[in-house]
Amino acid sequence: MSDGSIQPVLTDREFKKISAFVYDVCGIKLPPIKKTMLSARLQKRLRQLRITSFSDYFSYVLSPEGRAHELPLMIDVVSTNKTDFFREAKHFDVLTTRVLPDFVKRFAQGNRKLLRVWSAGCSSGEEPYTLAMVLDDFFSKVAGIDFSILATDICTEVLAKAEKAVYHDAGLEPIPTRFRYKYLMRGKGQQKGYHRVVPELRRKVSFQRLNFMDKCFAIDHKMDIIFCRNVIIYFDKKTQADLFAKFREQFMAYGYLFIGHSESLEGPAGQMERVASAVYKCVK
Repeated sequence: MSDGSIQPVLTDREFKKISAFVYDVCGIKLPPIKKTMLSARLQKRLRQLRITSFSDYFSYVLSPEGRAHELPLMIDVVSTNKTDFFREAKHFDVLTTRVLPDFVKRFAQGNRKLLRVWSAGCSSGEEPYTLAMVLDDFFSKVAGIDFSILATDICTEVLAKAEKAVYHDAGLEPIPTRFRYKYLMRGKGQQKGYHRVVPELRRKVSFQRLNFMDKCFAIDHKMDIIFCRNVIIYFDKKTQADLFAKFREQFMAYGYLFIGHSESLEGPAGQMERVASAVYKCVK
C-alpha cells in the first residue's frame, strides 16, 4: 500500500507497454513525448487504488476485474476532451445553407421525415447541443421534418456531464444571443452562474459510450450526417482510414461528413466528394 508520499516512476519499458495497449484499445497514439503527460495523468489512478507501481497498475488493468472497472477510467484519463459551443462556426453555416436544404429536397421526394445526426466524439456535449439548437431553429421553419441526434464518446466522465447539460456561463459566449434566450435556462440559488439546456432540446439528444476501435459500432440506425471533428488527429493514418471506411458504411444512401479543419480524409473515405472546407458528401 502507498501512503502517497512517494511518486512511482513510469519507466520507458512501462510506457511502451501501456501506450501500445492504449493504441490497441482505442486507437490513440501516444508518442514518447507524451510519457510525462501519461505519467502525471495516471498518478491519480494509482493513488486512488493505492497501487505503488505502474507495472502493478497495468497488471490490474489487464485482469478481468480491471478490464471491467478500471479500463474505462483509464481511457477517461488518457483521452483529451476539449470542446466548445459553436466550435468551427463556419460548419454550421454550411449545415444550414447547403446541407439541410439538400435533405429537405430529398425528403420531399420520398416518405422520410426524420433526419438522423451523429456527433461522434461528443465530449461534454457542447457539439451535440449546438447541433440541436441549429437544427431546431432551421426545422421550425420547415413543416413535417424532425431530427434526432446520437452523441457518443469513449470517455464516461464527459458523457455524464453531457447528459446533465449544465454549463458555466463563461462557456456560453459563442452561442448567439437569441439561442441563449430560447434554448438555455438560467440557474438560480446554488446553480447561479450556470445555465442548463431546455428539456425540449435535451430530449432530441441521446448519449452512448462508443469506442471507435470496436469492430461493430452497434448503432441501430444509419445516419444522414456525421460530425467527427478534431478527433482523428490523435490517430495514425491507418486508424484514420479504417475509421472513415466504417463511417461510410454507417451512412444512408447519401450523407454528409464534417471533420475538423485541421484534418483530412485518408484511404477509402477519400472517395467522398468535398463540398466545403472539411465537409464531404458520401453517395453510395
